[in-house]
Amino acid sequence: MGNRGMEDLIPLVNKLQDAFSSIGQACNLDLPQIAVVGGQSAGKSSVLENFVGRDFLPRGSGIVTRRPLVLQLISATAEWAEFLHCKGKKFTDFDEVRQEIEGETDRVTGANKGISPVPINLRVYSPHVLNLTLIDLPGITKVPVGDQPADIEQQIRDMIMQFITRESCLILAVTPANCDLANSDALKLAKDVDPQGLRTIGVITKLDLMDEGTDAREILENKLLPLRRGYIGVVNRSQKDIDGKKDIKAAMEAERKFFLSHSSYRHMAEKMGTPRLQRVLNEWSCLVEQKSTASSMSVSPLSWSR
Repeated sequence: MGNRGMEDLIPLVNKLQDAFSSIGQACNLDLPQIAVVGGQSAGKSSVLENFVGRDFLPRGSGIVTRRPLVLQLISATAEWAEFLHCKGKKFTDFDEVRQEIEGETDRVTGANKGISPVPINLRVYSPHVLNLTLIDLPGITKVPVGDQPADIEQQIRDMIMQFITRESCLILAVTPANCDLANSDALKLAKDVDPQGLRTIGVITKLDLMDEGTDAREILENKLLPLRRGYIGVVNRSQKDIDGKKDIKAAMEAERKFFLSHSSYRHMAEKMGTPRLQRVLNEWSCLVEQKSTASSMSVSPLSWSR
């Protein structure tokens, strides 16, 4: 099957996921998914917004993602978004998308930073995206805030584990470059369920915020804590950039220039950045869905060896 044919499978998988969600059931079929895992300040939201090219995710202090967000990106000639719980309504203003996520989150979890495993399903149609289905999960936290229970960290870990234990789940382990990789919560969780690193991709954010004279070259060259699928570095907008309304297109160009001009990274610039990460994930999704279809929906565990 050609790449176009494989991409045509992605909408079919999306429909299956929607069908389960619409009746309030978790999708227990082992469908290919990409789970985005990381600490609260790892930069997960910025990675996802860069994929879409729009600001659409809630931001703030503490746990911002409090329900799993199943984000289905669909290549189309026009740009709009729709929620499974708002059937028939098209959102063309992405500020309204953010407000809807916040409102729907509070409706189920309350306004005091509680969490819930009930997903929000969001589709974004755009000429600027590659076909992907990602699940944004709550950031790992250590300290309860508001009315959160004392075991909030364990609750979040349990929720994450529900997704990443599936053999068909690719784990996007997001870790900031200015933190010790050995202490990455995302990589620790990934290693618990994927000890060989066969279905984990490391995403290193905040490369531009490292102390002067330091770099993440050994990490990105996959020498420090090797993963079978390696690491991809990205440079997101800073909070100052976001507050200053720097658009994502300009941020993508700044990211490209960062890798091309940095002495530690220019030799691998073509393997770094948000566009590269999107392509890798899209190729993985197409390949896994081809395997799933070839098994006539028996959806047996897949072989992850290259």
